Amino acid sequence: MADRKRSSADFALWKSAKPGEPSWESPWGPGRPGWHIECSAMGKSLLGDTFDIHGGGLDLVFPHHENEIAQSESAHGRSMAKYWMHNGLMQASNEVGKVGGRQTRAAEGDLASQESAKISKSTGAQPFQELLAEHSFSGETIRFFLLSTHYRRPIDFSVERIREVQTGLETFYRFFKRYERVTGESFYGIQCPATREAGDFDPSDDAVLKTVAEQRNRFLEAMDDDFNTGGGVAVLFDLVRRLNKFVDEEKLEEPKNRAAEKLATLKQGVTTLAELAATFGLFRKPPEEAAGGDNELTGKLMDLLIQLRADARKNKDFATADRIRDSLTEIGVQLEDRPGGTEWSVQ
Repeated sequence: MADRKRSSADFALWKSAKPGEPSWESPWGPGRPGWHIECSAMGKSLLGDTFDIHGGGLDLVFPHHENEIAQSESAHGRSMAKYWMHNGLMQASNEVGKVGGRQTRAAEGDLASQESAKISKSTGAQPFQELLAEHSFSGETIRFFLLSTHYRRPIDFSVERIREVQTGLETFYRFFKRYERVTGESFYGIQCPATREAGDFDPSDDAVLKTVAEQRNRFLEAMDDDFNTGGGVAVLFDLVRRLNKFVDEEKLEEPKNRAAEKLATLKQGVTTLAELAATFGLFRKPPEEAAGGDNELTGKLMDLLIQLRADARKNKDFATADRIRDSLTEIGVQLEDRPGGTEWSVQ
């Protein structure tokens, strides 16, 4: 229908059929709806004249979303959507085109740079789902990776970057085990407040809880600031560090130091941590102890190695004990000696 445009900037509501294409009869001849009118029609049919949130990538702002607005609001005489949320594109690490693309200049935040670096099947990139499955990343790791970047910013993708995020998650998993050792209660059994008001608490004169309350306010401010999940993730790290420091300062790993008021402080702080993490859908169930293989067998083998190391230390055979620890470190297994025994985790 290009020859019938009043202006070269006009967009097509109806496209004339080309040979072999699906088409329908119309007053303008056989053809099909234009791309933009398809989405306006679906929005009207499924959500009504006006709906709350319309999302999409930054690359769809023009022409697609602007054309949707023009035709929908002209037809209905009211706003199409109350809020528009446009996410940044997933791009290949620090080099444009590293995953399937051909460009090699440094990736930047502007749309043109994001599009040149965008990971997609059209650039020859391996499908994202297959790429993740190949490296056995958990769903929680991927969620944490995506949340670490503000939704409007480009997501800097690389396997190395996701591994860094996975290592960061171990900070929380180790603390959850520590919390259970100290309190005898599972982090995953905590009943989180369901609303902002329900999560409010009075820190009184408790210095630690004052810090927890301040961190909670920072998290809420970040989320109120255009859903700043990256800022929220930073608060989670600050909060778990402060709670770990509290356990260290009060020596709560030792049963004799577990005064009721100290445990109450810890439990309130951890409840707040669970509340904020639940906003992101994080830490709802325990992670797998090891990726792939038979986890029960892995656990038994690790118990055996830990016992052999303990026996070597008891016999003052420190060379063997150090060799076991160092060999495990080389393959990504971290040992932590605590008053109640030795814990292990995959790095």
